[in-house]
Amino acid sequence: MQVNSAPRLSLLLTAVVAVLAVTASPILAEEKLNTPPKGFKALFNGKDLTNWQGLVGNPKTRAEMSDEELAEAQKKADEEMRAHWEPKDGILVFDGKGKNLCTKKKYGNFELYVDWKIEPKGDSGIYLRGTPQVQIWDPTVEVERNSVGSGGLFNNKIHPSTPSKCADNPIGEWNTFWIKMVDDKVSVKLNGELVVDNVVLENYWERDKPIYPKEAIELQNHGNTLYFRNIYVKELP
Repeated sequence: MQVNSAPRLSLLLTAVVAVLAVTASPILAEEKLNTPPKGFKALFNGKDLTNWQGLVGNPKTRAEMSDEELAEAQKKADEEMRAHWEPKDGILVFDGKGKNLCTKKKYGNFELYVDWKIEPKGDSGIYLRGTPQVQIWDPTVEVERNSVGSGGLFNNKIHPSTPSKCADNPIGEWNTFWIKMVDDKVSVKLNGELVVDNVVLENYWERDKPIYPKEAIELQNHGNTLYFRNIYVKELP
């Protein structure tokens, strides 16, 4: 009697595909995380703090330091950075202590993507050209200023400082910023919603001067646990 092997072969192929799917999916997920879209570069590789350094002062005070003073201060700042900022499973985690994390490179005009997550009462921000900041905070905190949501240029005094709407995801979920800075103007999308539209970012450190033409991008510490991933930058002319 001839046995039809087609059903057995079909079952075998189905089993193989299922096994491959189970074993491959974590690899594919890992490859997707911190993998920049075309035209962008990853500022965080998911494994270490390449591209980053600890915070030394601010743009004004750094400019006043000698090369020797800056080098010594940077060495100490990097030691502190490594104690409090740590990659874990492709996520950049801050333990709530220490100072801001800064890019080693200075940026002028750019587009930036960054995923972020906070815990209840979390408070943070993204410094552009070393200047505060695109605001991150918990909009459910019972403080009126928080209720406007994240994404605003919080430290502006003359130009608008609040986002046009609250587009935050629930606390504990990931959020995504798209930030574009050209000259002194900033636009921000939070979770796909335009919340800041071509607004001047003022110079917090020297109010009588325009924003610096090039400086570091910073992830702000504000004394609470923070999470970042998928940090991508594209320099613009």
